[in-house]
Amino acid sequence: MTESEQPSVPLSVLLADPVLGLRQIAGPAGDRLVSTVGTTEIEDPSPYLVGGELLLTAGVRLPPDAEGVDTYVRRVVAAGVCALGFGVAPVHDEVPAELVAACDRHGLPLLRLPPATPFVAVGQATYAAIGEARNRALREISRAQSALAAAAARPDALRAVLDRLSGHTGAWAVLHDARGNELFSAGPRPAAPTPGRVRDLAVRTLARVRTGTAGRSAPAAAADHEGGVHLTVHTLPGTERAGTTLALGQAATEAPTLVHRQITGTAAVLLALLTSPRHALGTDTHSAGALVRLMLGAAPADVAPALGPAGHWVVVHGRYATAPASPPPGDDPAQLATLGTALGTAYLYVDGSGLKALVPGAPDVRPEVPAQAADLGWVLGFSTPVPASELAHADVQAGRALQRALAAQVPAVVHTRDPLTVHGLVPADGARELARTRFAPLDAAGSPGAPVLVETLRTWLTLHGSWDRTAAALQIHRNTVRHRLARVAELLDVDLQDPGVRMELWFALDWLPDEDQDRSG
Repeated sequence: MTESEQPSVPLSVLLADPVLGLRQIAGPAGDRLVSTVGTTEIEDPSPYLVGGELLLTAGVRLPPDAEGVDTYVRRVVAAGVCALGFGVAPVHDEVPAELVAACDRHGLPLLRLPPATPFVAVGQATYAAIGEARNRALREISRAQSALAAAAARPDALRAVLDRLSGHTGAWAVLHDARGNELFSAGPRPAAPTPGRVRDLAVRTLARVRTGTAGRSAPAAAADHEGGVHLTVHTLPGTERAGTTLALGQAATEAPTLVHRQITGTAAVLLALLTSPRHALGTDTHSAGALVRLMLGAAPADVAPALGPAGHWVVVHGRYATAPASPPPGDDPAQLATLGTALGTAYLYVDGSGLKALVPGAPDVRPEVPAQAADLGWVLGFSTPVPASELAHADVQAGRALQRALAAQVPAVVHTRDPLTVHGLVPADGARELARTRFAPLDAAGSPGAPVLVETLRTWLTLHGSWDRTAAALQIHRNTVRHRLARVAELLDVDLQDPGVRMELWFALDWLPDEDQDRSG
């Protein structure tokens, strides 16, 4: 425990106490922290000191010469004494000049105790002030813990906890994943290069934790100090199988106090719980009951009200688009929980590089696209909010929005329907019948089947006729794409290189009824 972590009181508090009547007559003016009070009259008290003492003496065994006094002061300074208190009378009528000079020389605050101030009174005042300081610290920690607990119960729990942490510590707080992506942050953002230094410290610390071996204590925290900025990182535990994948970073212009460390420890525990699969991906009793009813044959529309109060839902489709060297987080509960928190839902399904999610929504309210999802490596497509009875239609919307996002190489696309289009001019029933008729010849395609050919055609048109990008999107060989599209052109008797034909087929695909597109599922 360092000096700043011990229960202590600033020396200035004792100097300001009029009952004690203490006066500093030598040494630096800067404040010191007093953790205990000791009294000694031996020639060399250094073996009996632990550091942080206000050492009181009446000079009974004080060396009579300047050299001896200098040695005395040098020894107590080396032992960590924070200040020396000298009581005048009955041994000395005044503080010896040699002691004043030695304290100035060695940077030790020297206090003059008047004859009417007993040494015991100094100890009592010191311990009373330390007790009050400890009570203030406990009250501050208690208030902060209550605020953090309340924040953890909010819908935006991760952001709220970081915001409360920053408010109580005065530090910029940030949550990083193992790749250094900044997921959430709170407080005034420091100027460069501080955010980058926090990120690098977090990545290094997480890497050391993951590579820690049995029998060796891997670091769960790290600190750095440069240019007047104090950096700290605390790793958050995941599951035993996945290991630690998230880190809480902080940057402050003041060194963290014991109170700040206690508050940060509480926040780290809450953040670990909030990003655990049991919390972020768990279900409450209503959701569990809905699952039971579904498994016993209830219709989705009947059980949807038990899943959330919104009544409307947004369907999300996702594709993990980070470099192949970075695997999807399907086996990483903390990453999955963070994604669920970013999307604002516990209803997630990740299968390899694919994602589907149900997010509570509200009628006519555009879904919010979280930046954190892109930071985690996902490209997303969002449907419009729909009631539970129209989830199948929203599922198609989300799939189309994802294809547009991939084609445009943007992090996310939200499905929209502009009434000032051809869709608004053609009657819906007639358009659906035309689409069915247009693609009916594909039913004679044989293997791999009409739904596969339709999906290949849609992806190819979405990607502006790119064979390679279509193959990558469908995860098949480009020659397979060519073969399928040649079969489509043959059965539909069209020239796919004709822009007019492509336009007509695109409209027909958009009009194709959902049930005809979902037959492959």
